[in-house]
Amino acid sequence: MTVQRFEDLKVWQKSQDLAIKVYKAFSKIKDLGFKSQITKASISISNNIAEGFDRSSNADFKRFLYFALGSNSEVRSMLYLSRRLEYTDKDESNELIKVTNEVSKMLYAFIKSMK
Repeated sequence: MTVQRFEDLKVWQKSQDLAIKVYKAFSKIKDLGFKSQITKASISISNNIAEGFDRSSNADFKRFLYFALGSNSEVRSMLYLSRRLEYTDKDESNELIKVTNEVSKMLYAFIKSMK
């Protein structure tokens, strides 16, 4: 069975879940620059998957999956920084980092399956 809509992709669903968790974790942060950067990066993951899905070729789709992977890495990097800045505690940041690692694995597997 071929996936007909990007909404059916597990990696898109997982990245949407991550964005919601990021929004909730940083909803009360007063550092608006940090908050804006991490939330935009988290949104970018699923948006790049969606945009790439409707491109005209697998090569284009893969390119957007790599963009999603880059955004996911940006979120993970900022999560480490959030811990150092004491915006999140160790448990909260570790949980979010775990989700970013799961999304990375899913994206790498998806990219590999397209080769």
